[in-house]
Amino acid sequence: MQKLENPPPPTLGYPTEVYERRHFNENNSSLTIFFRKLNGVLGALFGQQGGKFINIPHGAFHDETDQVATSTTTANTVVFSNTDISNGVTLVDNTKFTVAVDGVWNLQFSMQVKNASNDGQDFDVWFRKNGTNIAQSNSRFHIPPRKSSGSASHLIASLNFFVELAGGEYVEIVGSTTSTDVSLEAFGTSTSPTRPAVPSVIATMTFVSNLPG
Repeated sequence: MQKLENPPPPTLGYPTEVYERRHFNENNSSLTIFFRKLNGVLGALFGQQGGKFINIPHGAFHDETDQVATSTTTANTVVFSNTDISNGVTLVDNTKFTVAVDGVWNLQFSMQVKNASNDGQDFDVWFRKNGTNIAQSNSRFHIPPRKSSGSASHLIASLNFFVELAGGEYVEIVGSTTSTDVSLEAFGTSTSPTRPAVPSVIATMTFVSNLPG
């Protein structure tokens, strides 16, 4: 891991009552070394590849199970069983993306939605902050009817959403559907050609900025 070292402040001697060139030269040398190191750190940070030294809070999560709606009149909180990356974002109770610092956060997800019914169905997805629905956060997806009796239709539902959170607060992804034949489906690894497994849902959380004001 590449890391920038913060130069320690220079140690300067106390001035003498009478001007001495030696004392002046020692302090001047210490300051020169410090500012050269500081200039090197700032040059690396703000250079073309300086972003590699910035540690921005973030997290990545996924689930490897099918998630089935048991009712068309009940909201279902999306579940995550795996933490892939955790740096300032923690998954609590398998649903709550809990942040460590205040800020504007970007939550992005991708869902593998399955429809096993003969009719097209609607699938709503929205967000909750600290257990309360966030106003104007819902989106509706339409999933085509199944292709045949043994072949369901699939749709990728994908969104990103900015949300303001204080340290310790959390956000969840929630969904509902017009049919219990609609679910989030996971697939194992495949062959011919060899392909990775397909999670039922993937999500990432990224710090965007400090809170306004």
